[in-house]
Amino acid sequence: MYSSSFPATIQNLVDLRSDTVTRPNKEMFEAMLAAPLGDDVLGDDPTVQKLEDLAADMVGKEAALFVPSGTMGNQIALASHCKPGDAILIEEEAHILYYEVGGPALIAGVVSWTIPSVRGVMDPPYLEKRILKANLHTPGTSLICLENTHNRGGGSIIPLEAMSAYREIADRHGVAIHLDGARVFNAAVGLGVDVREITRHVDTVNFCLSKGLRSPIGSLLCGPSEFIDRARIWRKRLGGGMRQAGILAACGIISLTANVDRLAEDHRRAKKIADAIGSLKGISVDPATVQTNMVLVNTESSAAEWQTKLGELGVLCFPVASNRLRLVLHADIDESQTDRAIEAFQTLAQAS
Repeated sequence: MYSSSFPATIQNLVDLRSDTVTRPNKEMFEAMLAAPLGDDVLGDDPTVQKLEDLAADMVGKEAALFVPSGTMGNQIALASHCKPGDAILIEEEAHILYYEVGGPALIAGVVSWTIPSVRGVMDPPYLEKRILKANLHTPGTSLICLENTHNRGGGSIIPLEAMSAYREIADRHGVAIHLDGARVFNAAVGLGVDVREITRHVDTVNFCLSKGLRSPIGSLLCGPSEFIDRARIWRKRLGGGMRQAGILAACGIISLTANVDRLAEDHRRAKKIADAIGSLKGISVDPATVQTNMVLVNTESSAAEWQTKLGELGVLCFPVASNRLRLVLHADIDESQTDRAIEAFQTLAQAS
């Protein structure tokens, strides 16, 4: 009943496409069966309330809102922070822009001013220069959006000193900060700090339960109580209100109480792969990009061809550029599967 094994046809695959592919474990299934339930839209699901209180406390915010996905959490945040026509400042390859299907323009109605970065870390003085005051001609900047860890940066971490600098800039200009912290616990584990050392620099944070923390569904949007009240309305407006959501929230509680520290294993295995394959023929890995659970592999030939050949050897991954693969380590990848991934790259390198 509690098996999380793959179907027989893909049971032996090493799935490095994303940490979203993780399956619930036995402890989560047992928690789902035992969870007291209510109707979360009516505000009386005790398991959801417990999860929201836990999440808010862990990131040092007053309140939290359980939402179906990180994308919804981010878009609710923008809509709750901003008025239509406001401007936001955001890194040029941020998930909010790159992977959320035009949500900022369609839902919040904001103008997105993009900022270049080095693997997600924007230059604070340049960021400050881009802040605009509203006038007859110009939309005013109302929000700075950060992403930590940074997806397209290969799981890169924003240093604490940069987070502090962004906070000082925002305070000087009366601008709020929202953190897309889908993998913020990876950032905290990677830095060796409590997650509050990151989230104290932002007004609101959205983080995912369904990535490295291995819940099947769900994210938490956290911030001031008054902000979360507005966000709850936006969740309902977008169709994100769920009824007996405690079944899912029960998994989230396990994620936050049992699965944070083990993220270090994913980071260790990512570094192991990077060290083993970085100098193989036909590919390269920049060690500086391996800060958490992702490995960006540069390929001399087509990344799509490498993807196909790796798939034939039982290793799944995604190209993120014409000559770059992304490998993502997670709870369903053990030491033997890590070794099999390394062996697949070695086999292809020897054959090339």
